[in-house]
Amino acid sequence: MLSRLKRQWQHRLLKDPRYSSLFEENHEEIVSLDCETTSLKVAEAELLSIGAVRIAGNRILASQSFYVLVKPTRKLESRNISIHGLRPIDVSSGLDAHEAVSQLLDFIGGRPLLGYYLEYDIAVLNKYVRQISGTTLPNRQIEVSSRFYDYKFKQNPGAYIDLRLAMLIEELQVPALPRHDALNDAMTAGMLYLTLKQRGFG
Repeated sequence: MLSRLKRQWQHRLLKDPRYSSLFEENHEEIVSLDCETTSLKVAEAELLSIGAVRIAGNRILASQSFYVLVKPTRKLESRNISIHGLRPIDVSSGLDAHEAVSQLLDFIGGRPLLGYYLEYDIAVLNKYVRQISGTTLPNRQIEVSSRFYDYKFKQNPGAYIDLRLAMLIEELQVPALPRHDALNDAMTAGMLYLTLKQRGFG
């Protein structure tokens, strides 16, 4: 009930009809999503890259993926570069953030969004989505770490559950793709989700 009311309110705030497709729920596919940013603080974070891939049923549709580099407005700091590996030269020809997010919105449409600690990515994206469309992302969200928590809790209620991404990859035995690449991280979240889904936690 509350989620429906929230979506209605978000739809009311929509100022650009080009993005009405966000409210046309698609139950056939989901989109696994990841962003690389300049900071872990939402208020100051700028986008550096966005990766996303569609999932249908039990298949990751690798041919239907989305990846863009984004040019930040501020100079990259060396400590950030050491984490995400993106250098100033890499993002110098990237898209403007609003153009990148606009293209992402076209890609995801009304599909649910999946990710690892997705709340952060959504919060950063919404800074731009709000400026572009007048509202925030209304898409249903699927948090893979929550699904993993439920899976482990059922096995051993009350035990400490390690939710680090490396632990999820090891525990669920999915291929370890190179980290801190937005598209690779989106693919990894998709593989984790499908593995959990096969075990009844999808």
